[in-house]
Amino acid sequence: MKRALSVFAFAIASFTPAAQSADLPATKVKVVGALSNLTLYNDFEKPFWTKTIPDASGGKVTADIKGFNDMGLKGPEVIRLMSSGVIEFGTSTLAYFAADNPINEAIDLAGLATDVKTARAVTDAFQPAYEKFYGNQGIKVLGMSTYPAQVLFCNADIKDLSSLKGKKVRTSSRTQAEFVEALGGHSVTMAFGEVVPALQNKVVDCAITGSLSGYSAKWYEVSTHLYALPINWNQQIHAVNKKSWDKLNPGVQALIADKYKTLVNDIWAGAAKQTQEGYDCNTGAAACKEAVKGKMVLVQPTAADKAALKQIFEEKVLTKWAARCNAQCVGDFNATIGKVVGLTAKK
Repeated sequence: MKRALSVFAFAIASFTPAAQSADLPATKVKVVGALSNLTLYNDFEKPFWTKTIPDASGGKVTADIKGFNDMGLKGPEVIRLMSSGVIEFGTSTLAYFAADNPINEAIDLAGLATDVKTARAVTDAFQPAYEKFYGNQGIKVLGMSTYPAQVLFCNADIKDLSSLKGKKVRTSSRTQAEFVEALGGHSVTMAFGEVVPALQNKVVDCAITGSLSGYSAKWYEVSTHLYALPINWNQQIHAVNKKSWDKLNPGVQALIADKYKTLVNDIWAGAAKQTQEGYDCNTGAAACKEAVKGKMVLVQPTAADKAALKQIFEEKVLTKWAARCNAQCVGDFNATIGKVVGLTAKK
């Protein structure tokens, strides 16, 4: 009996993480991460590759990681370079690729999800469609995450959505631009790093970004009003070149894929907290734990504004998106996202 128990104990031990990591080959991968000056990269992505994966693999799997901006890239190149194999592992904002194919806008249309729970639900529902789409381009999707809620920072007095009429607003996606234009505003496209001087010099009146992203970039120094109505979320795609993935040891693949599930869950949970942190720290609320606090005015959305956003989404944003996406794309939307939010896109 004692011998049987000792054999059983050995069998159990052989399946422990330490024992599994001992079987892994030394592996080093190259990763192009998200914007290196924001929390998604610094609080989640970089520690994942520099600590979580090495620790879980007993030091066998390591990574070189840099934000795409630190490599001189602007963002839209990441997926194309990943498809060609120039980039192995990469993270990027789906909205960057809207011009390549409208399917990349499906989960993040302005007005689609005004809370993080809905944003996660529509993302999870549509992820299989992205896995198929990018799989045909030689890319394996490892997960999908998000930035905090995308909201309006304005260097102007903003009382409600109607205040945007005639205003110049920096947008980072086509769907944001359509939202702004539906309100009578003027959409202006510019890189994230150009926004501070643009707000300071009144080149634009307002700009849209994540609530905490704007704080990290010190937008509170050049803005007076923060409008706490989530317009969209700026979801991220985490992926790997399929040929590079297929060359990895199966144990390394299993380890990375398993840990990515936790990473994605952590980022989504963080996005909910960071949305509120952004509101608190940009406006100097007592709840903000940061040493430097902004003095912006926090404008709360009215019921009328929420209704207006919903109407703009259904009548303008969704209609225009369906017109430019193909029938398969619209069908996939209706079969997944449409069921989550109770809407049907018409081609």
